[in-house]
Amino acid sequence: MTPFLNIERPKPTAFVAAGQGHAPAAPAASEPPDVLPAAGTVVFEGVGKTYQAASGPVHALRGIDLTVPAGGIFGIIGRSGAGKSSLLRTINRLERPSEGRVRVDGQDVGELDENGLVGLRRRIGMIFQHFNLLSAKTVWDNVALPLVVAGVPKQEIRQRVGELLDLVGLEGKHSVRPGRLSGGQKQRVGIARALVHRPEILLCDEATSALDPETTQSILKLLRDINRRLGLTIVLITHEMSVIREICDQVLVLEGGRAVEIGPVWQVFGNPIHDATRALLQPLVHDLPDDLRGRLSVDPPASGPHAQVIELRYTGEAGIEPDLARIGAALGAPARLLYGGIDRIQGHTHGRLVIAVAGATASAEDLVARGIAHHSRVLGHVAIDD
Repeated sequence: MTPFLNIERPKPTAFVAAGQGHAPAAPAASEPPDVLPAAGTVVFEGVGKTYQAASGPVHALRGIDLTVPAGGIFGIIGRSGAGKSSLLRTINRLERPSEGRVRVDGQDVGELDENGLVGLRRRIGMIFQHFNLLSAKTVWDNVALPLVVAGVPKQEIRQRVGELLDLVGLEGKHSVRPGRLSGGQKQRVGIARALVHRPEILLCDEATSALDPETTQSILKLLRDINRRLGLTIVLITHEMSVIREICDQVLVLEGGRAVEIGPVWQVFGNPIHDATRALLQPLVHDLPDDLRGRLSVDPPASGPHAQVIELRYTGEAGIEPDLARIGAALGAPARLLYGGIDRIQGHTHGRLVIAVAGATASAEDLVARGIAHHSRVLGHVAIDD
């Protein structure tokens, strides 16, 4: 019997998308028509979902076309009611599309009979926001239950459950009941249970929304480790951009059931195109401190020395990174850092700097023209001491 952790998965394929949004970082290589997709590939073809409500039809999804590549971590984000859960649940057919098709490894899930659907759901694990554990059963029993129902031999159940509880960091908790576990420990049980059938795909339905920030970080670290060690595809939905930034390779932004933006996380974060994306990113963007804002004036002061205040933005493109010495040399005067924040996502630098420059001989626009920053603008002027 092959140990659970010795699964070998294919390498992630290139990201492919259709519709609005960022272009993929690199196009997917074409394949001969007789080559099957890598295990864990999900394709949405014109997917729509309409619910019938008392007030009339509700269009939860409209014309979703995209490919989730095997072996990566794919995030779906949007505000409440954007269609995130509806889209996620079409993958294992907990929701059936009203239009279009969903293919898992080339197989149209809408065409599966009852037996085929059982097989599909054993290849697709799922974890939930509120854990969905059986309070009367122990940690061990909660994880083992899907295998017991499937008729897996007891010896194999013992091996798989033991390995999984070790994997998720629950050694010594085998006989504990859920009521004695923390929220993070309960989610670890849910993750272990979702992995018992050695799935190709793991769906995460707001898996960290009920957790505090520290516990969220530990669960995201665990999911990233599982993705790297087992090579399975992870598709997660969330309303938190910080979760997307922390763990995902690619992100889809949904608004009103439509795919409004899609691409590598660094690109979407660095240069959001759609208003919905910018709104979701707003909690991660800090305004100028009140003391600095209070000192700013639109025009230079009538008397006394002053400095021009310039905001520089970095989107991660073309390898441009902040360099205060280079900025000062280009402006012809030393640049003093007042405020800002720089982040790195997937090896790309993005963020903004707010600098003060007195006696500049070049304009803020020159910094963009010289490839020193991606965007620049003058925020105003501040008086400075002699």
